[in-house]
Amino acid sequence: AWISILLLFLPGLSDGGKLLVVPMVGSHWLSMQEVVEKLSERGHEVVVVVPEVSWQMETKQAYKVVTFPVTQTLEELDAAFQEYVATHLMEKPFPLNALAQYQASEHVFSTFFGQCKDLFRSQETLRFLNQSGFDAVLTDPVFMCGAILAHHLSLPFMFFMRGFPCNMHFAAPQCPSPLSYIPRLFTFNSDRMTFFQRVENALISLLELEYCNGFYGEALKLSSEVLQRDVSLTDLVSSAAIWLLRFDFVFEYVRPVMPNMVFIGGINCAEKKPLPK
Repeated sequence: AWISILLLFLPGLSDGGKLLVVPMVGSHWLSMQEVVEKLSERGHEVVVVVPEVSWQMETKQAYKVVTFPVTQTLEELDAAFQEYVATHLMEKPFPLNALAQYQASEHVFSTFFGQCKDLFRSQETLRFLNQSGFDAVLTDPVFMCGAILAHHLSLPFMFFMRGFPCNMHFAAPQCPSPLSYIPRLFTFNSDRMTFFQRVENALISLLELEYCNGFYGEALKLSSEVLQRDVSLTDLVSSAAIWLLRFDFVFEYVRPVMPNMVFIGGINCAEKKPLPK
């Protein structure tokens, strides 16, 4: 898996590979698109799979785009995301703020994940992907669709991502994550915590796998149906060959990392614009 992916990303090592890209709709695509274009310029054959009704998914002619039919409307996608944003702007005390954000996140995930279900209902699209002979999959893991598809196609895959619920982007690659100075999602703490904040951090960490299994319940159900076996959340993501992490230790807290975790912070700043006077 490592060799296949390195041949794709390092220029001069290969005559060109064939890469399947399964992006997450929305702003995450804006950064991934820069990488996809560069891979195409290097002579790799790139195919991007997108839903017919997409949200913030402008594509270009530098790569091939394959669309599949979906049942969601653009209005449904907009409404789910607007609810998600509105919840983040509310001021509530802990744990009410964490509970509200979790519920909003669960709703927006369920809405957008419906497109992944539609992908696996599209026999024509799956037939094309099975017959295309891809070398690897590049995907954003948040909606989990790319990981499920990579397992279905028995292909090595890499994650291109900003963050992941439940600390999975560190737990899955078996990376140390000390509770004493690694703040958990929904705690809103910094890396310098009081004793009570560390207790709060520890309590949240105990609930992580439980609430993550609930959050990704639909994804786990679909993956079990597609792969014809019981699949855990860790099973789906831990076999990622490379984690391309779209942040760095300038805006994030310093922490341990594993060899296959690569920091690429600032990649979405490729198109620089001058600051206003």
